[in-house]
Amino acid sequence: MYFHIFISNCNHLADILLLLFSDLRVTVLIISAILGVYWIFYVPCNWTKSLQSVGYMPAVNSINFWKRINSCKQHSINGFRRPRLIGITELPPPYPNGWYCILESSSLIAKNVTYVSCLGEHFVVFRTFDGQVNVLDAYCPHLGANMGLNGQVKGDNIECPFHQWSFRGSDGTCANIPYSHTEPKGIKVRKWICREINDGIFIWYHSENEKNHWELPFISAVDNKELVFHGRNEFYINCHIQEIPENGADLAHFPSIHKAFLLTGLEKRGEHLISRIVQHHWEAIWSTSVSPKTHVATLDLKHSIHLFPKFNILEVNVQAKQIGPSFVHLHLKSSLFGQIEILQTITPVEPLIQKVVHRFYAQKFFGPLIKLMIFAESVMFERDIVMWNNKTYRSKPQLVKEDAAIKNFRNWFSQFYTENSKSFLESRSALDW
Repeated sequence: MYFHIFISNCNHLADILLLLFSDLRVTVLIISAILGVYWIFYVPCNWTKSLQSVGYMPAVNSINFWKRINSCKQHSINGFRRPRLIGITELPPPYPNGWYCILESSSLIAKNVTYVSCLGEHFVVFRTFDGQVNVLDAYCPHLGANMGLNGQVKGDNIECPFHQWSFRGSDGTCANIPYSHTEPKGIKVRKWICREINDGIFIWYHSENEKNHWELPFISAVDNKELVFHGRNEFYINCHIQEIPENGADLAHFPSIHKAFLLTGLEKRGEHLISRIVQHHWEAIWSTSVSPKTHVATLDLKHSIHLFPKFNILEVNVQAKQIGPSFVHLHLKSSLFGQIEILQTITPVEPLIQKVVHRFYAQKFFGPLIKLMIFAESVMFERDIVMWNNKTYRSKPQLVKEDAAIKNFRNWFSQFYTENSKSFLESRSALDW
């Protein structure tokens, strides 16, 4: 709808400009300039990469074999992943207990139904007429139809597309069987604890089926629209979920991976001329919180850009709150662009495939700078993805005293595993039917 309104307004603008300027070329240039300014300030950007796009090199050297690149890339990816399965018994359970973002709020309008598969589960997510979001098990208990595909919202219920059985969003009980006079006692699907907060739809996952022990924080600047949404990035990564937040406690990786200027590639980045002129410098401290917020860890980060490399030309202070296994709230402050909030969510699509999304919020008039920041953050994050996509997990790594934060992180993260947390082998076998 908004797109059609935008196009209609553009057509009216073009008619007015043609009346003012007889030269079509001038009109085209003016319209292009206006659209460019509008995009920079008002249109959120979307940096999206698939699993094959980052961190794997195609197994061909000649650019003439374009038709072979995708197949060769997939072959290379499979080649990297196979040897990493050696020693899989070292892996922690792939689905830690906690809150997980299974959908962004903007993806679900009123009366819409969506199917989501993650965490080894299958969900039907739907929004009722009054805007309430409900999450149930996707498969109907009758004959197993997927209610997330062509299911319909009827009041506060979800109606199965196969035989029109309907289930209450509030508790998952069967509310109606249209062709039966029998009261559907005891028929229900699982109702998942869910929250819509910070522009995301989250569910509580726990291997012992325990109720949520803690709540996600309400970020007021995001929910009250004090800060504007400027864009997002999205990546799929081939690793265990624990390895992504562990990066924050791996303090030694910052100068190794992220020192070189963002416009240089990861390969031979230290040899690049521009890396001798412009460098990123990092100072980091990782810590845990005390009771009752033992589920929270904090990374205090000071990021500066140096020229030649003595002159500090930009400084950004970052506080990253790791809240549970999958949610990170990054609060950035700088004299150049003020306050920025970045929300990171990690969702295990499969035991060793993670969907990672960053959403960026800042004041409206910082649009151009925030788009540059989204580019910069995406490039830096892709450097980490190259490592994650090609490494193996070490349950007992050889650490030195300077790596103490990694050991502390693993002790802290272990609280999200419990006795009945499914192992990697159990979780993977559930996919092989």
